[in-house]
Amino acid sequence: MNRATRATATALALLGALSLTACTGGGLSDKGAAKAPATADPASRSDLRPFYAQRLAWTECATDGYECARLTVPLDYARPGNGRTFVLPVARAAATGPGKRIGSLVFNPGGPGAAGAGALEEGMDEAFGAAARARFDIVGFDPRGVGGSVPALTCEPAEEETETEKEEKEPTAEEDEAPEGVAPLYPRTEADRSAAAAGARTAAEDCEKHSGPILRHVGTDDAARDLDILRAALGERKLTYLGWSYGTSLGTSYAEQFPRRVRAMVLDGAIDPSLDWRQRVLSQSAGFRRSVDDYAERCAEIAGDRCPGRTPGEIRALVERLYQRAEREPLPVAEDSSYAEYGGMDATAVLDAVSMAMYTPEDQWEPLSEALREADRGDATKLGALGDEEETESEDTDTDTDTDTTEGEEQEDASPDASEPPAVPADNGDAALTAVNCLDVPHPRSVRPYWDALAPADKAAGVYGTAGVTAELTCRDWPSGERRPHKVAAEGVEPVLVVGTTGDPSTPYGEAVSLAKQFPAGMLLTYEGLGHTAYGRGDACVTAKVDAYLVELERVGPGATC
Repeated sequence: MNRATRATATALALLGALSLTACTGGGLSDKGAAKAPATADPASRSDLRPFYAQRLAWTECATDGYECARLTVPLDYARPGNGRTFVLPVARAAATGPGKRIGSLVFNPGGPGAAGAGALEEGMDEAFGAAARARFDIVGFDPRGVGGSVPALTCEPAEEETETEKEEKEPTAEEDEAPEGVAPLYPRTEADRSAAAAGARTAAEDCEKHSGPILRHVGTDDAARDLDILRAALGERKLTYLGWSYGTSLGTSYAEQFPRRVRAMVLDGAIDPSLDWRQRVLSQSAGFRRSVDDYAERCAEIAGDRCPGRTPGEIRALVERLYQRAEREPLPVAEDSSYAEYGGMDATAVLDAVSMAMYTPEDQWEPLSEALREADRGDATKLGALGDEEETESEDTDTDTDTDTTEGEEQEDASPDASEPPAVPADNGDAALTAVNCLDVPHPRSVRPYWDALAPADKAAGVYGTAGVTAELTCRDWPSGERRPHKVAAEGVEPVLVVGTTGDPSTPYGEAVSLAKQFPAGMLLTYEGLGHTAYGRGDACVTAKVDAYLVELERVGPGATC
């Protein structure tokens, strides 16, 4: 992966909660408003009936205390009977109070690209309050294309392909013009912009080459239809659901398509479907900028003496100084750092590390502070390690579970073509993030709208805004779906609870306010705090109110705040 391509991938990872319902135009129009879905029951369709008739065959997971199963869903809902399918891992943690069990509570941990089944086996049921765990089986699943899904997305060439591709691939005109060096956070020159566009195109081509047959079938609307098949397979008449971050988009889509099948729905860290791609970038990047300012202002409250400056001004100046240095030359790292092969941390990597540390200040601000201090002294190794994820499973981990003969036959045919499916890394979250975001959000095909967005993004959010716009370039060469910015259309849905955190960096509070207003009888619970999302992070007030709604369907009143 060349430096421009890696910078694009890093920026996309930074902007993991990009809007999934946007178009290339400006604001919302009446013509762009979503129409209420047809009320016909999909389960009544003869070609979908076999999928809705499934019952999950639970077996013990590899992790003690959890049960696992597999769910088969159509690859293409327009042609569900063609034999091509996705097979999705499902996991559950049984209700701790079985005598009082209400049913199943399905969750999505975010992304797009987070694997719910794997997250549950890693203990995500502990994020739920005791009252919810007592009354519900907590159920997670890997969405289509994600994690252990068969087939799964990958944008990475196999190692043996890499050198051959480098030798055989003819450079494009953009790549011929692209200079070697550090990718700037604000590409101002034609050369820098050509490099950014070339890197984005390469990233898109890699995904098309290795996952092309399924790229058009991993959108959020299809994932929401899978969620309804899962509801049926769990034996639930209505769905009880909690979605964090991207999970709010999945939940919103489900509520729009199946409004009368919602028992209770919590959407925490909301994404506003009425924003177009450019508005969403501005909203989110401004959120990250505010969060970094919050870090400078409130570092001492959490990190104490470890803060990399004595005053907010000193901390801001240090962060800015690192960005500027990294734009001139990558910051040095140790030989065993994951950034060593790139010559160190460039400006995009530094921005990524700082921004990701805004998600959970209680856990990340202390290590961030120490890492920033050491990076300023000339060693960015700890800064680069902030984003390193622990391996959750070895390469030879067996994720298969027992299924009946019919399911087994369908799984063998799950690949959308007759060729051997590509090898998928244990964590394909980045590929899924790119695929879902780009498919769900129609983007301009010309580079001009992206360059036109740079100056407004810089004014609204500085380098966080310009990096966000540049990250969108990958979607320029991507297949797009039919969604447009729209207000929620979910007539007949039960009251939905939206939770918004006032200092959320990735899904700004204003979007939660907007989404709650768009749902019929929508409710807003405000958490006055820092970090991304609220439920499951330890606030007793949030836990009590969310659990009371999930268990007793107890509504929160206007102005409810924790």
